[in-house]
This record gives sequence, structure tokens and C-alpha cells, in this order.
Amino acid sequence: MSIAKILLVEDDQKLASLVKQYLESSDFEVRIEGDGNKAVEQVNQYQPDLIILDIMLPGKDGLTICKEIRAYFSGTILMLTARNEDFDQVLGLEFGADDYVIKPAEPRVLLARIKALLRRGQFTHTEAGESLNFGSLTIDSASRDVWLEDKKVILSSHEFELLITLAQKAGTILNRDYLFKKLYNREYDGVDRTMDVRISQLRKKLGDNAEEAYRIKTIWGKGYLFVADAWK
Repeated sequence: MSIAKILLVEDDQKLASLVKQYLESSDFEVRIEGDGNKAVEQVNQYQPDLIILDIMLPGKDGLTICKEIRAYFSGTILMLTARNEDFDQVLGLEFGADDYVIKPAEPRVLLARIKALLRRGQFTHTEAGESLNFGSLTIDSASRDVWLEDKKVILSSHEFELLITLAQKAGTILNRDYLFKKLYNREYDGVDRTMDVRISQLRKKLGDNAEEAYRIKTIWGKGYLFVADAWK
């Protein structure tokens, strides 16, 4: 089994060195880049499996880097954000980050998050060849393709996994606790905006009503409901 490669884009040299040592002790290969202007070049040269990307960097900021590399980089991006910067957290997810960790990050928490993200990229939720059909919507688990009204819908890996998790439980309300545990292997802390952003992105791509969703409904105080007969 090959060792996963991690690119740590962090300008705090002391912090970066400590994180590198900790992750290498857990059998990861780690490269550090402290200059935002050189981060994209490092991604292209190093071809990491996962990028830990700080937002505040000299040169290009982390959000700009995330948006730029997501156009071609299919690996995992984990953003490091300030504790109260909710805007940056949401924007990072919208720009293509897979998840975020609030600084200062506890090393064990960071390690657990990395392992969960890498595992998530290695499995699918359904049996190979299984296809889910809901009227004009088809979800093919073997190819991980989604079609709506005979048009292919381009989804990121995390959007696809959220969709198929909801679709497999069509007609059942799934709460945030269940979805976080299923998709991120962690408990919902009551404030994390990740799921809200993912649901919003999914609705846009599937032509749901932004003002009053009828395909993926929010059941206030309970969770989300995939409506099986809405895809006509």
C-alpha cells in the first residue's frame, strides 16, 4: 500500500514543522510550502493526495489557490480557517474544498480528519453496477455519473456521495448527525456549515427551487428529505 502524500501550504514555519513531524510519524509523506504564489506549482510538481491549505498566506491567499487548482486537481483539499471566520469557511467549500479545520487545530483532530477524508475518496456507497432511478433522474454508482432529463450533471466526489446517501434513503428524513457520521465520520457539532453548503450546491446542480426546495427538502429541526417522486 503506497504512502499518501500531503502538501501542507502554511507560512507559519514553526507550526508547519510540527504538523509535518506529527503526520510523518503517522506514516504520511509531507511537503511544506509557505508561499502562496508557489503553491500551485507545488501541486503540479508534487501531485499530492491531499492538500492542507491555510487561508492567510503571503502572495496568493488560500481561497484563490483553492479555486484555481480545483479546476483540475481531483484530490482532497482541507482548508485551515480562523475560528470565527464563517464567511471564509463557507466560501472555501463553495470554491471546492472538501472540508475545513478551525485553527489552532489539535493534531489528533487534524489527523482524524485527514484519515476520514482519504478513506472517503476510496469507497463508494453502493454495489458496483447498481443504478438508482427516480423518473428523469438516474444515479449510476458504477460510473459515478448522474443524469437529469438526459443531461449529464457534473458533481464533485463529495456532492455525489451526499446525493447517493440521500437517494438510498428516499422518503426518509436524514438528520445532520446521521449525515456527518456517514459522510465525514464525525459528530455534528451544532455549528458546522459544511452540510448546508453541500445541500445548496446539490440543489443548484439538480435544478431544485432555491426559494422553496421540493426535490431535496429541508425539514426544519429534523434534517433533509429526498423526495422520490419529484424527479418528473
